[in-house]
Amino acid sequence: MLRQLMAAGAMSTLGLTSAAADDVTTFTLDNGMEIVVIEDHRAPVVTHMVWYRVGSADEPVGVSGVAHFLEHLLFKATDDLESGEFSATVAANGGSDNAFTSYDYTGYFQRIAADRLELMMTMEADRMNDLILTPEDIETERQVIIEERNQRTESSANALAREQIRAAQYLNHRYGVPIIGWMHEMEQLQMQDTLDFYELYYSPNNAILIVAGDVEPEEVLALAETHYGVIPAEDNLPDRVRPEEPPQRAERRLIYEDPRVAQLYVTRSYLAQERDAGAQEEAAALVYLAEVLGGSSFTSVLGEKLTFENDIALFSGAGYGGVSLDATTFNLTVVPAEGVSLQEAEDAMDVALAEFMQEGVDPEQLERLRAQFRAAEIYARDNVAGIARRYGTALTSGLTVEDVQAWPDILQNVTAEDIMSAAERVFDRNQSVTAWVVRDKEEVIQ
Repeated sequence: MLRQLMAAGAMSTLGLTSAAADDVTTFTLDNGMEIVVIEDHRAPVVTHMVWYRVGSADEPVGVSGVAHFLEHLLFKATDDLESGEFSATVAANGGSDNAFTSYDYTGYFQRIAADRLELMMTMEADRMNDLILTPEDIETERQVIIEERNQRTESSANALAREQIRAAQYLNHRYGVPIIGWMHEMEQLQMQDTLDFYELYYSPNNAILIVAGDVEPEEVLALAETHYGVIPAEDNLPDRVRPEEPPQRAERRLIYEDPRVAQLYVTRSYLAQERDAGAQEEAAALVYLAEVLGGSSFTSVLGEKLTFENDIALFSGAGYGGVSLDATTFNLTVVPAEGVSLQEAEDAMDVALAEFMQEGVDPEQLERLRAQFRAAEIYARDNVAGIARRYGTALTSGLTVEDVQAWPDILQNVTAEDIMSAAERVFDRNQSVTAWVVRDKEEVIQ
């Protein structure tokens, strides 16, 4: 049975904690729902977001894709809204809305005039607690997500290759399962799978409300008490513990073959440290390392060594995503130039990495990157919705408000020695997956 609203007379009191830093104020309701208010009074607009600390990596085994499936189904009917009425109401009031699912979180948001905030809370609280699903909804929306997988994954050789690489990197952790799900499990998703997931995880004590824009903190708190504060906490919410990845003791390699591959390439991923609460320095150094090695086609180490000094690569790059609840990856990619084999491209990449480990970080490049990060932080302040998303992503991935606010200074304090130390730790071939993505194995394997 779906959870029912508590009587209005049992609404929680101001049993909250409040902390303010800069233009960010936080509260916690009695039912455990966290609130983050980000003030920006330059325009009479507000971004209203509800983030749940649950993503595809929290799904039970055998029902991959249920988190994303539920995200779709939340736009169906509730006790008070007809199917599709939520988005239609947002649009009728001049706003826009959407939702998203990742490994570590699911989020729902609306961007609308500030005086419509209470309407957004009314509807969002309604679907947190009173979703109504029919067998027809399940059948219809299951076909929608299957078609989405067909369009985004099955029709893309690169997307399928990335799935295989990630599955090879994570043998036991749920990060090795695609967010959208494996097709054979998506086809079997049932009503009860979805309701079980909804009733357990779509609870105020598993949610973070983020309101950013032309609002006052006490106003947001009062509205949240009225609309979210009356929803009961989920007493059976489990601790957020995922299957652990066993120690990776050997390099892993694969060749992904697909006749639709437009351009052959070699890519390697390494297990890497994520940003952790109170310990973000390693992640900050890895952010710099990715930029130093592959952030620019013109000034990066791989760009200079593989494209300008030697005609080895049409493209080379490096990437790192540090906001992750559990261990993430650091990635390198090289697209060989005409007449260069994948083996030659991989060998040249490894030589370039070895030379970098000997030569270290160019001081001028480091200062350029430091200035770029500083400028990016300043420019980011003009995007209040982006700031809201920054906090939501962080808080659902194990970080705190203080961690988010400390991050710019931590980035600025990274040294060349920090970067090289991080490189020493991350470039462990025993924790890597190297993949060749090809049209035909016979073309590349002699």
